[in-house]
Order: sequence, then structure tokens, then C-alpha cells
Amino acid sequence: MNTTRTASPAAERARVVFVTGPDLATMRDIARALVEERLIACANLLGEATSVYRWEGSVDEETECLAILKTTAGRLPALEARVAELHPYDIPEFLVLPVEQGSESYLGWVRESVGLDAGPG
Repeated sequence: MNTTRTASPAAERARVVFVTGPDLATMRDIARALVEERLIACANLLGEATSVYRWEGSVDEETECLAILKTTAGRLPALEARVAELHPYDIPEFLVLPVEQGSESYLGWVRESVGLDAGPG
């Protein structure tokens, strides 16, 4: 019996996810956990982003850190759940963008990094 699983073409498609957080240290900890758990291939952390938003009836402005996460469509449900567990906000930003095109070698690395092209073990 062949137990090798192959991902569907939809699951192999790369995605970029935006997540903001309160500071660089918090987002670094979250990013490291997500990479270690193979939910993302990598994260770019852009500190000192100014966010202007409406929350609980007032307009607020805060300095935040933006994390740009690289993953695949197949990892999104687990990634969203894990971000919600790790994140200090009541409603963390979790915005997903499809990747229309990219370097095949980079996209292959993303798939392999989240375990889609990895062999046994």
C-alpha cells in the first residue's frame, strides 16, 4: 500500500500573509514558532509601521510591527489557528494574498520549507 501523500495543486500554491503585532520582539517570537512548526517558510518583519484604525468606537494610532509571512494555501487553516493562539491581540490581522507569479526555485523552496515537497521524516 502506498502511503505517500501528494498535495493538491491548490495546496501547493504560494500565499503571502500579513500579520501586524505590537512590537518586533513579539512578532519575532511568533515568526520563529511558525517557521519551527513548518507553517511558514519565512517571515519578513518590518518594524515601526504606523497603524491608524477604528477600535471600540474611537480612532487610534499605534506603532506596530508588520510581518509578511510566506506559506502555501494548504497551510492556511493551521497557520490562522496558530497565529490566533500565539498573538496577544483580541483580533489579530490575518490577510491572505495569492501569489500570481514567482521564481520557480523560490516557490519550490517555500513548498519544501512547509513540508509539501519534503520526503519521509
